[in-house]
Amino acid sequence: MATQARTTTTAAAPHRSSFLQIATALQTLTIFIQAVSAGLLFTTAYGGVLHDVGARVMYGASMLYVLAAVLAWKPGGGSPRQIWYATGFLALASAQVAVGIAHLSSVHVPLGVLMFGLSVLALARQARPGHRGQGRSTR
Repeated sequence: MATQARTTTTAAAPHRSSFLQIATALQTLTIFIQAVSAGLLFTTAYGGVLHDVGARVMYGASMLYVLAAVLAWKPGGGSPRQIWYATGFLALASAQVAVGIAHLSSVHVPLGVLMFGLSVLALARQARPGHRGQGRSTR
């Protein structure tokens, strides 16, 4: 019985971890699309609309990342480290929206680059072999 319960518990962990990876990948993709739409902002008439809609989608993806981090932590019993990363990223996304609305390109563009780099780093850390997305080693 004890072995069966342990197998069930460890079998559920990859699903939570994969949801966290999917949420992080979605966030990374939306930030990349924001960079593309920022280029279109300067070259096409519809670039502004794409960038505006993309900002809302990126912010939603950041909120999804927080939700995925909480779901990977609470039921899975993992480390709350991912929640701190996700919450910090949501704070960066909030600052990014605020400086974007204020048209402070000198802050908006570097912050976008930083956010993309941090998101790629978070995704790479989660994709490491042996990493379960819970902030601790599987060894």
